[in-house]
Amino acid sequence: MPKESDESSKEEQSKTDKDGIENTMETSEEMIRKRIRRNTPSPHRLTPQSSPPRFVSVEELMETAKGVTNMALAHEIVMNSAFQVKPYEPEEGSLEKQVKEIMHKAFWDCLESQLNEDPPSYSHAITLVGEIKEALLSFLLPGQSRLRGQIEEALDLSLIQQQAENGALDISKVAQFIIDMMGTFCAPCRDEDIKQLREITDIVPLFKAIFAVLDKMKIDMANFAVSSLRPHLFQQSVEYERKKFQEFLEKQPNALDFTKKWLQDTVDYLTGGGTEGGATCTPNSAQLPLTIHNHAYLRLLKWDHDTESFPETLLMDQGRFLEMQQELEKLALVASVLLIVYNSAGEAISGLPGLMERLKKTIKILLAEMHTSSFKADETFATVAEKLCGELRGCLSQHGFSPFSSDRENTLKGQIVAAKSADNPIRKVIGKRVVTQKAVGFYLEVKNSNLKLYFPYQTPESRRTFLASWSQAPTGVLRLSLEV
Repeated sequence: MPKESDESSKEEQSKTDKDGIENTMETSEEMIRKRIRRNTPSPHRLTPQSSPPRFVSVEELMETAKGVTNMALAHEIVMNSAFQVKPYEPEEGSLEKQVKEIMHKAFWDCLESQLNEDPPSYSHAITLVGEIKEALLSFLLPGQSRLRGQIEEALDLSLIQQQAENGALDISKVAQFIIDMMGTFCAPCRDEDIKQLREITDIVPLFKAIFAVLDKMKIDMANFAVSSLRPHLFQQSVEYERKKFQEFLEKQPNALDFTKKWLQDTVDYLTGGGTEGGATCTPNSAQLPLTIHNHAYLRLLKWDHDTESFPETLLMDQGRFLEMQQELEKLALVASVLLIVYNSAGEAISGLPGLMERLKKTIKILLAEMHTSSFKADETFATVAEKLCGELRGCLSQHGFSPFSSDRENTLKGQIVAAKSADNPIRKVIGKRVVTQKAVGFYLEVKNSNLKLYFPYQTPESRRTFLASWSQAPTGVLRLSLEV
């Protein structure tokens, strides 16, 4: 950020940040659109019956699209603490990239030919200086009048034009002033770039490098504006998104059909006796709204993203829910395999230091790609069984225990391989404890080291095994569980 600032700039920092977010939104609009398109359900899926469509003008459509884009950007800034604006680059080998490279080369070749004329022509160079001047002025805070005056005086285009016409223009001196100003405004991470600019002597390569560094500085300023606005957006995000959704709903009355279906399916599930343990909720129950809310969100952790359309109100977070769902499935599977091992081995390995961590690390490494298309379950689980049995043999031998018989080892391998099935009893029990309402109570009981209420196996070591895996559940899931 700028290294020099007047005292009055501090009072106007907030206003400048708010103005800067508009540029930020425009800069990352394409990125947000790509994210929305990626998370938007396929039009070929079965859709619920909706209200008859109404005519929408192009102006209304564009206004609605802009509102949704801005809402998605604000939502991403609030939810993703690591969100940053990144420069757009065309795909390698694409027509867009080829055209861009050809146009840029033609422009810089034209500039070089003008400067090589006798006498030199500076028309293109002065145009570039004007663009650089605008960029430098955009970095200023409203109170930095002294720096503004220096830039206006040193980069006075009319004066530079007169000097060029009279053969008195020293373009290297102008470039040096520009570099000095860039060094004043840039973030510390750009100091090395500024140092490299000072080492360039040819005018055309220097101007090319200046614009490259200016682009980086603009991204730095945009990200600074994002980080400054995040606390303000966080305070107002709920009301802002509610307002935007209402505006969207007024223009598109059927815009929440999938959300209605999601909630209605949850109501049918609860009132129809579909809750765990056979419990039902009567339509007149005072707890029904809260129960519906809780179950609806927990259902998203078992969502079939390939066949079911995601609720519109949560579409911007579909990727996060999918990531949490996959992580929980993996953790539940790791816990299931560890439970099988510890319940089969019994007291022989109970309490051995470091064993559980080694076993868990081995399982997680081998299951790292379980949600990719290249994952081969049969081969992977056979490898897991072999690796874990080998680890157990070495551990038992090291601590003076008798090794497993071949029959016992083969039985253990078979149980581990059987865990690959989603219908495996142990895996189903563990999975239910993770993605049902009892996950909240279970997590709170875990914090109090009282696991007997929800744990199907009663050995102390097996309960610690599950806790070791559950403690690594994504923080988003735990936060969601506690909030709902």
